[in-house]
Amino acid sequence: MLSLLCGVIAYIIAFTFFEGCYRYFRAKATNRKRLAPKVNKLGKPFRSTRLRMLLLLIYSVVCPTQRGETQTGATAPLAMPSTSGVITTASPKIVNAGPLGNIDVTGILSGFGYSQNHPSAGDRITLGDVSNGQVFVQKASGLFQYFLQAGVYNIPILGIPGISTRATVDSFYGPLPQAYLKIAPKDNFSFLIGKLPTLIGAEYTFSFENLNIERGILWNQENAISRGIQINYGKDKFTGSLSWNDGFYSNRYNWLSGTVTYSLNQQNTLQVTGGGNLGNTPYSTTATPLYQNNGSIYNVIYTYTAKRWMLEPYFQYTRVPANLNIGTSHNSSTIGSAVIANYNFTSHISLAERGEYIASTGDARDGAANLLYGAGSQAWSITLTPTFHDNAFFVRGEFSFSHANNQTPGDVFGPEGINPAQVRGLVETGLMF
Repeated sequence: MLSLLCGVIAYIIAFTFFEGCYRYFRAKATNRKRLAPKVNKLGKPFRSTRLRMLLLLIYSVVCPTQRGETQTGATAPLAMPSTSGVITTASPKIVNAGPLGNIDVTGILSGFGYSQNHPSAGDRITLGDVSNGQVFVQKASGLFQYFLQAGVYNIPILGIPGISTRATVDSFYGPLPQAYLKIAPKDNFSFLIGKLPTLIGAEYTFSFENLNIERGILWNQENAISRGIQINYGKDKFTGSLSWNDGFYSNRYNWLSGTVTYSLNQQNTLQVTGGGNLGNTPYSTTATPLYQNNGSIYNVIYTYTAKRWMLEPYFQYTRVPANLNIGTSHNSSTIGSAVIANYNFTSHISLAERGEYIASTGDARDGAANLLYGAGSQAWSITLTPTFHDNAFFVRGEFSFSHANNQTPGDVFGPEGINPAQVRGLVETGLMF
């Protein structure tokens, strides 16, 4: 109960801070007299002078450009790293690398902390660490291009015990999680080779790339980064990619994945993705789950974007066939759906929501794989993430609730793995540079 209260308090504090940010900048935009007290909708003055002073200090440090001024030499944000949220990479710093020509450099530095109830064995009630300390170096024009992403990162996931940033880097993709060479003879055709972001799913891997801090329970069925080759092609309203890779970072190149996107118009897109193991990979690591890496996965994703709204419902299906080499004698599968939404109250304040449901099939007595919280279990979640951002600076909080049904005792939450639900409250803040 105490940890649950801590999580709720953390969320309330974060949301209160964002609301204060919103009211402060809204009042500033109306050009009120400097000595006039700032008031809320009920006509009551703000009591927190310290909050206003803190905001002014942050704003003066990370946003030194005054109204009407422009930053000379600034260019638009680049396509990589990809983001689906309101937090975007800064305009790149152009560096003359001599014989390599001009290269673009951007980066992020951020930290996060959370409190949760019912931590699993080996987990903890609270965790704080660096969420991103990364630099992105790229050449995004010409025949030969490249992208390098280097640094440290953490990948908090709903319903999964948290680990330190150092352990995340060591156990997953190393200090160079993404790095590839791109050959682009035409604007609508390119060829990639290296450590590539996945084509599967509606969410990206790293926290700053998404509307929510934590990755969802559907994301946890998907691969994130693969080593391999990829071909991209686009014509008119269609774009497509096809990749031969090592799936869940297995270092065995037996996965084929692809995606096709159709843009109905500027506001509506439809995407179909799929991938699967065409061979057999009878081993696992932290980054390579045994069952998922020997299965297949499919998504149908619809995206609607407007001036203030972003709405993205999607469907997911996974299948793990019977395979005695990995210890399964019965087919297993999951079917799930989710809705990700975001509403921009202003250019600085937004609220993201994610709702998910996933169900697995099979029975452990028949030799089915455990793909969730026990063979045949189901789970659902709800996540709310308010965000404040202004130029380089961002801060956001998150409240998440996860619940399992038909779970196997020992496979869910709490020290003994018997609690069916978990609540978390998170805060993340940082700078894009």
